[in-house]
Amino acid sequence: MKLPKQHDIVRFSRTERQASIIAAAASLFAVNGFKGTTTREIAKTAGISEALLFKYFPTKQALYAAILAEKAPISDLLEMVEDAAQKRDDVRVFTLIAGYRIHRGSDPTLMRLLLFSALEGHELSDMFFQNQHRMFYDYLCGYIARRIHEGAFKRVDPLLAARGFMGMVAHHRLLHEIFRVPMHCSPEDAVLAYVRIFLDGLVSATRRPTRKGRTSV
Repeated sequence: MKLPKQHDIVRFSRTERQASIIAAAASLFAVNGFKGTTTREIAKTAGISEALLFKYFPTKQALYAAILAEKAPISDLLEMVEDAAQKRDDVRVFTLIAGYRIHRGSDPTLMRLLLFSALEGHELSDMFFQNQHRMFYDYLCGYIARRIHEGAFKRVDPLLAARGFMGMVAHHRLLHEIFRVPMHCSPEDAVLAYVRIFLDGLVSATRRPTRKGRTSV
């Protein structure tokens, strides 16, 4: 048996190994679902043993949390959204959130993971909803309510308005990621169009831009 030469042995750092496990697990879950994927298959796809897999992720919940953190990081986004909210920059607030959701479509596994988790009643579905969707709904609901109180937005149900906006973005992703409907414009143009359509219906009539681009009060 010929032993591998020293320079043929590939050594991975802990971070690289974790990333490879997360990628393997996410790809398998997105194709086979959670119930249809075993830890043995994950380990094999990642090129490691099951024992090593559990060394990095002692529980399945730890692996699910790592997938969620890898696929949908939001800390930087929240800082930018809050900064825009403090400045009452409505367009930027909604553009940041819609842009984040739509541009995450560059990762085709995320939507499939979420659908599988919801249909199978998997715990990742609740983790995602509580950490992501619920947070965005609650945040937008509070922001819309604040802008209604300030007279900038029409008097509408803030929670339904927030759900309506997020619903547009979710439907966009379903069309293009799951049903494979071809896009007729760039993701950037789609984001701008959704934000414009939404805010045109929400902004108070007394604060609509004039022809010269100024806000009438």
